[in-house]
Amino acid sequence: MTRILLTGMSGAGKSTLLAELARRGHRTLDTDHDGWTLPDGRWDEPRITRLLDREPRIVISGTVENQGAFRDLFAHVVLLSAPRDVLLARVAARTGNDYGKDPAEREEIRRNTREVEPLLRRSADLELDGRRVTADLADELERLLDRPRRAPPGSTPVAIGRSSRFDQPDRERERG
Repeated sequence: MTRILLTGMSGAGKSTLLAELARRGHRTLDTDHDGWTLPDGRWDEPRITRLLDREPRIVISGTVENQGAFRDLFAHVVLLSAPRDVLLARVAARTGNDYGKDPAEREEIRRNTREVEPLLRRSADLELDGRRVTADLADELERLLDRPRRAPPGSTPVAIGRSSRFDQPDRERERG
């Protein structure tokens, strides 16, 4: 099984990265669309469970309250991140998605980068800098698709790579 959960704040580049992976022939799903995420901000659990039961190799993007319930069904959890000013500039400029244009939504993005992103960072196996070239990020996820499941529960975490600071673009850590 090589399922990847791609998570991160709005504007980090998740949808763009998924589109590149799909263009390369990989099975992808953006849970921001087509009813995968319910109005309360949680995944439709029976529907996601059915999908994961039949898809051994897929990259799914989403940032929802109940994604932790599915953690063990993913070989890798990847946090795509970018500085807050980059996120806000991207959501202001994007077309096809109005989220982030309203002042209240922009404040929600600010709050989520303070409160939610640190939680995502703690649960991620790998953090990638969303400012990088999309093709390079897709190359990284393709390598993960060929990698076995992360370390089993109870194993000792081992730091690999660089710090999560944005002046040091990516961080990877094997999780227990």
